[in-house]
Amino acid sequence: MAAPMELYCWKGDWGLPSVDVDCLAVLTYARFSGAPLKVHKITNPWKSPSGSLPALRTEENGVISQTHQIITHLRKQKYNADYDLSARQGADTLAFMSLLEEKLLPALIHTFWIDAKNYVEHTRKWYAESIPFPLNFFLPNRMHRQHVERLRMIRGDTWIEDEEELEKELYKDAQECLSLLSQRLGTQKFFFGDFPASLDAHIFSHLALLLKAKLPSSKLQQHLKTLDNLCNYCVSILGMYFAWDTVASQSTSPKKPQAESQDGDEEPHKRRNQILSVAVGLIAMIGYALLSGIVSIQRGSAGNAVASRAAMEEEDEED
Repeated sequence: MAAPMELYCWKGDWGLPSVDVDCLAVLTYARFSGAPLKVHKITNPWKSPSGSLPALRTEENGVISQTHQIITHLRKQKYNADYDLSARQGADTLAFMSLLEEKLLPALIHTFWIDAKNYVEHTRKWYAESIPFPLNFFLPNRMHRQHVERLRMIRGDTWIEDEEELEKELYKDAQECLSLLSQRLGTQKFFFGDFPASLDAHIFSHLALLLKAKLPSSKLQQHLKTLDNLCNYCVSILGMYFAWDTVASQSTSPKKPQAESQDGDEEPHKRRNQILSVAVGLIAMIGYALLSGIVSIQRGSAGNAVASRAAMEEEDEED
């Protein structure tokens, strides 16, 4: 019997199976297509075999870490949610995927990672409380920089340095995108009728995250809540495909930062992670001591001193 495919993705919260848009897209597509995955829901990217989330461990192709590559691999394994789509619907899928990437995703990145109030009081707070010590000292800030760079790459030459003007343009594009999606969905169950496709997985991952997150600053979220069919669409998918996940994520909350668990059988590269964790902890403490003036380095006569996670088997891994 072939070894099961293993998916590593961010854990869920706020009634969602995952708090990350890319992980949520992969999880949703797998549910739609019936792909049998063993899911590891974690809060430490270093426990992923690729060092990033989402990541799919396969017997044939090793580790796959890009969302579109993971979905392509599932299609090649005969788990294809788009099998019954027409050529026209296939073209529509590409068009709407591009719309999401160009118009809605930038606003989501800004909402969660750049908006100062949301970032400090919601996003960074959640990750800092969820990621184990000592990684919670620096991973949230590194993720912030990665999302800012991703936004810059999407915007390209249209990047606006003025923060207020950038926010205004991003939110305007996102509101137009949401209104267009609402008009396209209409009274249908899914975007192509009675059965879900890959487009639904991607749209749901963007909308559900925005709908369910407990944001202190919520202009775009409030606009989404005025579009009843999109809200009902998200609630319907959660109820049909993630009922158990919803109960599980609502019954748990981020733990206090603590040391790594000793669950060695489920943690790839365990020794590497332990060594890195200890090293990072030491560096963080030394850096704090130096910056706060607790410890100082004096120049001596001999020279300078140098310092430098339907049919998926799921498994929640608590750090």
